[in-house]
Amino acid sequence: MQKIAITGASGFVGTELGHLLKKHHYEVIQIKRSDLQDVRLLSLKLTGVEAVINLAGANIIQRWSDSYKKVLYRSRIDTTKMLVEAISLMKQHPKTLISTSAIGIYKNNKHYDEYSNDHEENFLAKLCLDWESEAQKAKELGVRTLIFRYGIILSQNGGALQKMLLPFKLGVGGIIGDGKQAFSFIHIEDLKRFYLHALEQTELQGIYNMTTEEPTTNYGLTKALGQTLKRPTILPLPAFVLQLLFGEGSTVLTDGQSVVPKRVLESGFKFKFATIEEVLEDLLA
Repeated sequence: MQKIAITGASGFVGTELGHLLKKHHYEVIQIKRSDLQDVRLLSLKLTGVEAVINLAGANIIQRWSDSYKKVLYRSRIDTTKMLVEAISLMKQHPKTLISTSAIGIYKNNKHYDEYSNDHEENFLAKLCLDWESEAQKAKELGVRTLIFRYGIILSQNGGALQKMLLPFKLGVGGIIGDGKQAFSFIHIEDLKRFYLHALEQTELQGIYNMTTEEPTTNYGLTKALGQTLKRPTILPLPAFVLQLLFGEGSTVLTDGQSVVPKRVLESGFKFKFATIEEVLEDLLA
């Protein structure tokens, strides 16, 4: 039975992914925060591990005070740095590292795939670039390295959709700002399936966008939610309200990147849920 180590295993994605890996007869080793305090003890815990999946990271949808920016940075960059350093101390390295990033690395004004290098210049993009840079150092150790840039993950059990549902169910849901911002998303089921695909297809490496092939807009999401829940969607949420609540962190909600998973499709992977209507119908109908 192959061992897979996961940081952030108790989080939203980690919990779901752990269940799927166990179902497919992998042994899941949880890397806890306490394990990330001592690099030598961490390297011992990774002994015999075939692959490491790095999901650690503090919640991005918060007010980005200067102190919270440090929390976001440490929980991602420092954790990844610690992982790679622990791997470097091992006589037998894990064969694979799958680390995480986000499509917030891209700008808002074009259509992007994994071959695009037109990166934004704000805090979120720099966070992603530094995060990816630390993970890529594992390549120098001969470890197959993949980085999954997450879009918005939609699930019944957590994440963005759960935060959206209540106002829509009450009939007070609506677009954010002008509703024109891109909304690139993925069903949790397809995200988990691609992790399995990447573990099994050992020739895969590099950057992969975790979004479906058919991004929508905030308006498209709002319309689809209203139709699926059979509720009106007439009350827009002004962008300035989010700015008051979250400050600079509101850009996660008011901005949007139009992203497609070109390299994911090139790998032979096929999505079960491609459109926002298909995703919501499966999750909410």
